[in-house]
Amino acid sequence: MPTWTLHRGDALTTLHTLPTGHVDATITDPPYNSGGMTATQRTSDTARGKYVSGDAQHGLPDFDGDSRDQRGYLAWMTLVLGQCYRITRRAGPLLVFTDWRQLPVTSDALQAAGWTWRGIVPWNKPISRPAKGGFKRSCEYVLWATKGPVDAARNPVYLPGLYTASQPRGRNRLHITQKPDELMDELVRVCVPEGTILDPFAGSGSTGAAALRTGRSFVGIELSERYADTARDRLTAAA
Repeated sequence: MPTWTLHRGDALTTLHTLPTGHVDATITDPPYNSGGMTATQRTSDTARGKYVSGDAQHGLPDFDGDSRDQRGYLAWMTLVLGQCYRITRRAGPLLVFTDWRQLPVTSDALQAAGWTWRGIVPWNKPISRPAKGGFKRSCEYVLWATKGPVDAARNPVYLPGLYTASQPRGRNRLHITQKPDELMDELVRVCVPEGTILDPFAGSGSTGAAALRTGRSFVGIELSERYADTARDRLTAAA
């Protein structure tokens, strides 16, 4: 029977309290720290201003931890992913979301933390912001890595290298940067059946809900009290 646990607190602090080799996979969507091209934009704008279209009709709250510069982000992500590496069992996979600005530094961080980088999985968003005079920024990315070798014998899945899904809209949108349920239901398949998935940036609980829907267990961490409450509601419903 799948189970779930959600810790309310800082990711890096809480990760230090979790036992070694406790989960089968880490799947997470950290704050990108990339919405501003300059220091002023990064530190003065809100998460909503960076990641939400101006005509959005929802009033979802901001989240903390999105104003680091490149060096700070690299150091912080290396520490976080290093703890995830310790907590994940050998051969377990890591999936971490990022955007085009932070893809290079995120790949550096996961390798510095000990993970073996395996590839990039683009996520195409049909509904996304246009870019006048250039190309539409319709993709975000999932970096795939493993703790040591790929153990295909335990989980012999064949997963696509490209996904297309739109973010939830209207009342179904529960977080500023919420990922689509149909996308998460596919991504969690990289974890062994009936395994346990760790997400140190649980947000509104999308990874955890997908884990539970597919017969997997979940351990999450969320800093925001409001989003943690939302995640608990979703996890309870999914379970």
